[in-house]
Amino acid sequence: MTAVGVVHRFRPRGACAELWGRRDSEVLVAGPAGTGKSRSCLEKVHMAALKYPGMRALLVRKTLSSLSSSALVTWRRFVVPEATQAGVVEFYGGSAQEPAQYRYENGSAVILGGMDKASKVMSTEYDLIYVQEATELTEEDWEALTTRLRYGRLPYQQLLADCNPDTPTHWLKARCERGATVMLHSLHTDNPALYDEDGERTPDGARYLEKLEALTGVRRQRLLLGRWVAAEGVIYEHFDTAVHVIDPFPIPSDWTRWWTVDFGYTHPFVCQWWAEDGDGKLYLYRELFRTHRTVDQHAEDIATYSKAEPRPREVICDWDAEGRATLENALGIGTVKADKRVLEGIDAVQTRFRDRRVLIFKDARVYRDPELVEAHRPTCTAEELPGYVWADFKTREQPVKEQDDGCDALRYMVAQRDLGGRPRVRWMA
Repeated sequence: MTAVGVVHRFRPRGACAELWGRRDSEVLVAGPAGTGKSRSCLEKVHMAALKYPGMRALLVRKTLSSLSSSALVTWRRFVVPEATQAGVVEFYGGSAQEPAQYRYENGSAVILGGMDKASKVMSTEYDLIYVQEATELTEEDWEALTTRLRYGRLPYQQLLADCNPDTPTHWLKARCERGATVMLHSLHTDNPALYDEDGERTPDGARYLEKLEALTGVRRQRLLLGRWVAAEGVIYEHFDTAVHVIDPFPIPSDWTRWWTVDFGYTHPFVCQWWAEDGDGKLYLYRELFRTHRTVDQHAEDIATYSKAEPRPREVICDWDAEGRATLENALGIGTVKADKRVLEGIDAVQTRFRDRRVLIFKDARVYRDPELVEAHRPTCTAEELPGYVWADFKTREQPVKEQDDGCDALRYMVAQRDLGGRPRVRWMA
């Protein structure tokens, strides 16, 4: 980018590049540590300030002191040095009336603030707000910031943020899941300081990633692998939302269909619709994940969602005899008992995740259960997987029997295909 003869070079990649073209009202870049998230967000703010005279932006974190020791270091070292040296941008230290800010010669201003001193940043309006490490904020903080986006000097107003992953039920992830905020997934290969144009690690990248690879437990999962996990001992270590949750596509009519069911009432009732391609790869393309309804009510939903689709080769169910009988009578389709060998099934699913032979459609969920949302619990299998952990990480003999309903149904599907199950379809008139 240039301004009055000042040359500044920055070339984002991946999600960090996609960020620049996004004009959505709320955008979050989430990913492991060191993927270049903050740098790209700051560069976008700087570019907008140069391009649109008189615009106002806010750089904010939970506390002003944490902003000073993180984002502002990157801002000063990499984003604005050429502009400040040329006099295009100058720093103003603030006063009783105005917060500290960077002022541009074209009238733009980039304000600095922390939500611990919210009165100074909430008393004015902005075009663009950047929140660093947004998981530190409360949802009330976030929503308060959205009310400040109305200055009108940009063609769009945007709340822009980055974060490392947190718990799978964090309010920010939930906000993205319900579509209020767009989430972009950044990778280490997005950062030119870590990987060169040929996809090879740079010397600095090798040293940095070696440190991340030495992490253990939940910190490794979040900061190295970019997973939203709640605790140490995650079971499906190869599962990666950026890899295994894919954009939907029309499913060929000749692909084999399967349904898997895990019964529940207080815990979610789960029905998963699966398609298997000619190479045996499995796609979870639809999912019912709902609490506090009876099996016959769920059966009505299943029948509705399945209209005009090929019948499943098998309906693979949990062993609840009453639930199976109700489902069979309501749908007119026989069911089979799931192979419930836990450790063998987990190994089979792990192998498929490793080989990318089980994939989940984005927005496969047909209903977002408000009770689960309110309780900050997973509302679909894709949300369950990062928090599916061992009861004892050392022995790895038994998963935690909590928030595992979708994971059980997934295991039933893979076990049926990979542990020697045979088709046992019984059609009912």
